[in-house]
Amino acid sequence: MQLGYTILYVADVPATLSFYERAFGLKQRFLHESGLYGELETGATTLAFAGEEMAALNGAEIRPNRADAPAAGFEVAFVTDDPAAAYALAIAAGATGVTPPAQKPWGQVVGHVRDLNGCLVEICSPVPR
Repeated sequence: MQLGYTILYVADVPATLSFYERAFGLKQRFLHESGLYGELETGATTLAFAGEEMAALNGAEIRPNRADAPAAGFEVAFVTDDPAAAYALAIAAGATGVTPPAQKPWGQVVGHVRDLNGCLVEICSPVPR
């Protein structure tokens, strides 16, 4: 077994892909012609977004992510050598700041923002080994 996809249900897939391109410097890999599913180039594991209506089509019930509600109990983490610059880029692109990048006791620099859907996004340096 290996992790292949992380799929977040969102209200507007094309807007979310565009936001992640601006805020995190990612590239769109795929957007279905329906606009209900899209993927970003993120490395070995695919970060994908599906329209909220896809949850019902898949037989699942979800609590929609919303910017004006508490963040759901998950986060997406992006690793970078310059968390401060990445955090500033995300804020400039419209992300909401949660915690600015700060040094953690284990040696990693970690900050958090929320995306346009209210999803929590961690921006961090690699974990020292």
